[in-house]
Amino acid sequence: MENISGFINLNKPSGMSSAAAVAKVKRATGMPCGHMGTLDPMAAGVLPVAVGNAARLFNYLLEKEKVYRAVFRFGEETDTLDATGTLLREGLSVPSAGEIAAVLHEFIGNIEQTPPAYSAKSVNGVRAYQLARQGKEVALKAKTVRINEFSLSGGSGGSYEFVIRCGGGTYVRSLGRDLAERLGTCAVMTSLVREKSGYFTLENSITIDGLGWWREHLIPPDEVFEMPSLDFDGEDARKMKNGLSLSFGGKDGVYKLYFDDEFYGIAEADGGRVRAKAKICA
Repeated sequence: MENISGFINLNKPSGMSSAAAVAKVKRATGMPCGHMGTLDPMAAGVLPVAVGNAARLFNYLLEKEKVYRAVFRFGEETDTLDATGTLLREGLSVPSAGEIAAVLHEFIGNIEQTPPAYSAKSVNGVRAYQLARQGKEVALKAKTVRINEFSLSGGSGGSYEFVIRCGGGTYVRSLGRDLAERLGTCAVMTSLVREKSGYFTLENSITIDGLGWWREHLIPPDEVFEMPSLDFDGEDARKMKNGLSLSFGGKDGVYKLYFDDEFYGIAEADGGRVRAKAKICA
């Protein structure tokens, strides 16, 4: 097996699970693969897939900002909070664009959000959606998420489109539910496209059909990180490869780590010492 590491920025189509999409990348590359930031089957858009040992670097990408374009249809409610679920209520009031725009600022910043019952959150070791499908009550705890933008971009006939810029762990379906509750009604999500996840954007993504030329689209692992670099050689490089730390006069934080100009992984500096923390080599 070739020692290849990098990222494929896949534009996942609607109607396909994230696991199925990653399986297609795995078949195309013949390499172990993993994805970051699951998209529901109904959702489309950016799905970063790590090829080979690049998956070891995912922890350093989790806090990156994500951008979504979502459509909510007001006046209806389903058990899944989206259009794929069982209808629970319909015919409730539909707010005007002005009424929606007037309250969107309340959802900006760090907010408390309860994940949907139909989600991949774990409850005592079991996925919440598995419990929900069994008809069992699912009580998920609210958590703090970061919303940087929640803006109305258009709509008609009771459906409105929104742009959301947010931190990791945000459930867009829950955001639509909470917005509708604030307006005294309910809503279901009918469309979701992830347009950006950190470095990865729709503009630099490829479709499933493009996997036949995956090598041309493999993104070098160090290219996706916006952080300073460190380069060591000789005895210093040997020590760090063996897990030893070095004296370091720079700032505490994370760095892209190179040995003799070749990318090795991620280093962390703390208290005047620097150590290799994640590597992509075998």
